[in-house]
Amino acid sequence: MQRDPSDSIPEIALDWHRQGKGAALATVVETWGSAPRQAGSQLAISGGGEIMGSVSGGCVEGAVVTEALAALEDGTPRLLTFGVSDETAFAVGLACGGTIRILVEPVGDAAPALPVSVLETVVAARSARQAVALAVNLTDWSRQVLSPGADAAADARFRMDRSGSEEDGRFIAIHNPPLRLVIVGAVHIAQALVSIARTCGYDPTIIDPRSAFGSAARFPGETLIEDWPDEALAALAPDARTAIVTLTHDPKLDDPAIRYALGAPVFYLGCLGSTKTHAKRLERLRAAGFSEADIARIHAPVGLDIGAKTPAEIAVSVMAEITHALRKG
Repeated sequence: MQRDPSDSIPEIALDWHRQGKGAALATVVETWGSAPRQAGSQLAISGGGEIMGSVSGGCVEGAVVTEALAALEDGTPRLLTFGVSDETAFAVGLACGGTIRILVEPVGDAAPALPVSVLETVVAARSARQAVALAVNLTDWSRQVLSPGADAAADARFRMDRSGSEEDGRFIAIHNPPLRLVIVGAVHIAQALVSIARTCGYDPTIIDPRSAFGSAARFPGETLIEDWPDEALAALAPDARTAIVTLTHDPKLDDPAIRYALGAPVFYLGCLGSTKTHAKRLERLRAAGFSEADIARIHAPVGLDIGAKTPAEIAVSVMAEITHALRKG
């Protein structure tokens, strides 16, 4: 998945620095009230005043750019606090105002700037779909690049997918890989599900060896794979930021995908089918040697029980269950 420019702020800042333009990163580190952007939101500023991203939806960007250019001159990070009035908040689509605290860091090799090597490490991890966190001490500007398992506070934030400030004075910026949804079976439900998944920030992929189902005419602009499901999944290498849903009702297609998914660290595996269909599926999995702990990972019948009837309603229930597994699972 190629990142959208609005989600490529570290990459853009590094590129501007390498081009000799100079670069600074502005990051929302704390919010109170109805702040326009959540903690972790970033704005890249070049030495020429180019910007990409957002820290306030337009309320304070001008002031942040001014401070960023000053930071590039003196090489010193700064913490900025802005109050967003009710009137200003209304202009950017919020019901009421709030307060935001923004960290501005010039990129450079001389302390206390954000070291180029640190930014390069973060960008490399993001490119490799590896979860990484950047912790900065807001008092002495020291920094740590953290991987999952290295820091308890960061691990909690990895799970929540939420950047934020800690009581020890650090701000931890979380960079989790983009979310992916792999759909096995290019059926009617899948047509609605890919649209909802994109709206929720997922990169969807549809697997179906039946070309009549998985056609560009039925899924315009979507990624379609006609390989056998287990072979396609092996090539995709699903990780802990991946959800898999099987929708074909055909054991010849669903079962290979399910068996592969049970051996992968995916955070969600959902399978379409009635209670009776699922019972037969479990019999086949037990016969294949899967444990009760393995098959307990399967969400079936797929989706939250909201009384869904139409394909679109079923897609809504599936996306709701995926969201629940991601945020509260």
